[in-house]
Amino acid sequence: MLFTDDLLNRRLVLLLVVFGLNSAKTAAQEHRDFLLHQNEEGIVMDEMVISAPLAPPLDQSASALSGQDLNLAIEPTLGQTLAQMPGVSSSYFGPAASRPIIRGQDGDRVRVLQNGLNTLDASAASPDHALSFEPANLKSVEVVRGPATLLYGSNAIGGVVNAIDGRIVDEKLDGTIRGSMGGRHTSVDNGYQTNVMLEGGWEGLAFHVEAFTRAAEDFRIPGNARTVGEQELNPLPAGTPEPNKVMPNSNLRTEGVSGGLSYVWDEGFFGFSWTEYHNNYASPADSDVFIDMSQTRLDVRGAFYRPLPRIKEISYRFAWSDYEHTEFESGMDNTEFKNDGYDARVEVKHEKIAGMEGVVGLQSERSDFFVGGAEAFMPPTITASNAMFFFEEVTRGTLSFQFSGRYDHVGVESRSNPVFGPAQTRTFENLSGSVGFVYTPNDEYSAAFTITHAERAPTSQELFANGRHVATDSFLVGDAGLGAESSLGFDLNLRKRTGWVTGSLSGYHTRYRDFIGQFPTGVMIDTDGDLIGDTPEQRYRATQAQFLGAELETTFHLLHPITSEEQQASTNLHWQVKADVVRARDASTGRSLPRIPPFHLTNALIFEHGSFGARLEGIYAAPQDRLAANEFRTPSYFLVNLSLTYRIIQGRTTMDLYVKGMNLTNEDAREHASFLKERVPLPGRGLVAGLKWSF
Repeated sequence: MLFTDDLLNRRLVLLLVVFGLNSAKTAAQEHRDFLLHQNEEGIVMDEMVISAPLAPPLDQSASALSGQDLNLAIEPTLGQTLAQMPGVSSSYFGPAASRPIIRGQDGDRVRVLQNGLNTLDASAASPDHALSFEPANLKSVEVVRGPATLLYGSNAIGGVVNAIDGRIVDEKLDGTIRGSMGGRHTSVDNGYQTNVMLEGGWEGLAFHVEAFTRAAEDFRIPGNARTVGEQELNPLPAGTPEPNKVMPNSNLRTEGVSGGLSYVWDEGFFGFSWTEYHNNYASPADSDVFIDMSQTRLDVRGAFYRPLPRIKEISYRFAWSDYEHTEFESGMDNTEFKNDGYDARVEVKHEKIAGMEGVVGLQSERSDFFVGGAEAFMPPTITASNAMFFFEEVTRGTLSFQFSGRYDHVGVESRSNPVFGPAQTRTFENLSGSVGFVYTPNDEYSAAFTITHAERAPTSQELFANGRHVATDSFLVGDAGLGAESSLGFDLNLRKRTGWVTGSLSGYHTRYRDFIGQFPTGVMIDTDGDLIGDTPEQRYRATQAQFLGAELETTFHLLHPITSEEQQASTNLHWQVKADVVRARDASTGRSLPRIPPFHLTNALIFEHGSFGARLEGIYAAPQDRLAANEFRTPSYFLVNLSLTYRIIQGRTTMDLYVKGMNLTNEDAREHASFLKERVPLPGRGLVAGLKWSF
């Protein structure tokens, strides 16, 4: 069989054995989601709120970060912020640019949403392109894996990340003014971040305003920036010292402002927000390159509650974006990216009809994507899609039957260009669907099994690329004849919600037909596209692929919280275990796919006493020696982090203080999923200190 690797089997067995002893909780509830029954049944895991059309999501493979947990996890990029969630890693391209990688998949297969809609930037086109929002301003971040992702797009096969910022108020705030102010300092890069938010309302009208700024210098690293292998393969010019102790060209400065206005009444709400975002960051891939990015974004959102018989809610969302960034080299503007587009979505949630309760919806997207300048690697393109989707659930006692479907019509058009040739147009009709069962014998346990078929249209880059891509040091060649890729996936999720041990275990196996990947050809190309150059050619082509993996989150509640209602302070101690493993192979060749994250294991002790909290964690990443062609082995690493928190409550005012020591042993750690793993390590030892004042 394809997946008979002994080490992988041992790790999967280990996960199953651990689950036999316990089960895990969600990342958003690291040390707060336990309540004690008055009859001493044990500790209860709180329900998690996920902004899916229905809850729980189709496969229950969902996690969230909010509150103090989000404050402690915040990094300059979303990828690093979520990197400690099981099944999630980072495409790490320095401190300013990284997207989440979910279950070994990234780029267009992971859909990053902002308040349920596309970010409408250029982050999926290249790993050196930053996302167009600031993680520190978010109220929560949700991660959905598995079949439920179909509700958000056929190109969300890998997973969905939904960043929620609350810029459009959807509740009455009559006579209320509330807000927050926050700030933090990071020693590893002498960085700072500040943000402020204020919102209130009167007679149904509500407003929301916020602003932030973040800046950081080049960050410190444990030793040499480049690995020994990279130094031997690509020696620097004679007399040039190796970058050491500080990562050159890794600074950043970001700022943004947003304002929203809404009207809320008993039967619904309507609102809009306007956001200006600017990010200027250096690229550690090249000491002479920096990127200047800006985005203007309009969001509109609203809902009608109980507008018709049997209809619970009709909700709608719309986002329009004007995005652009310029890549400068040696002070000269070299390449320009633009993305003008919109995303619109309507959902109708209905009560039980013929025993079925669910949601139906429509979605429409358009992206006018332009790349121009000296290093443009693809022609200007327009991608437009229109979709219909539904989700239905039938419950009979302890068993629920859930099914969903999605139809996408996708058109991808390249514009006529003197460099890339005449215009070309491709259209795709994609059908995706999922069926599943959820068994809930009692309030303590649940199990879900789903089967999913999904189809994804190739992106404009996969179809029409033909040029040098400097960030990844490759000459990209697309294939305009590519067809849609399709997959068949199986997901199993087990969850335990109450007791001394809580948590979940997920396993999945997905087979792809015509999996579109970027593969080296062994040919070297020069900057003009001729042979015998110094840039390796990478071609997009379709192959057969398989992904097999598992994810585990487990918490042992070692000390009971005190049950006396008169006792305000309680002492709690928890041991948390998180792990994930994924094995991905090209079924045609038997070789591993490129940049697949290794096995990860996190152990954490969490102590709470009244307003005080402490967390000591160790994060282990195994060596990755299952390699694609022309890929280097990445050694293991072990990171030690320690965080301390304290909350002060005075009336309606809350002050959260936190200090976090990062990479306390100053480990040289490198992300295998990063294009820069041979040249850019993770930051060295550092201290983060911050506060958030809410009123």
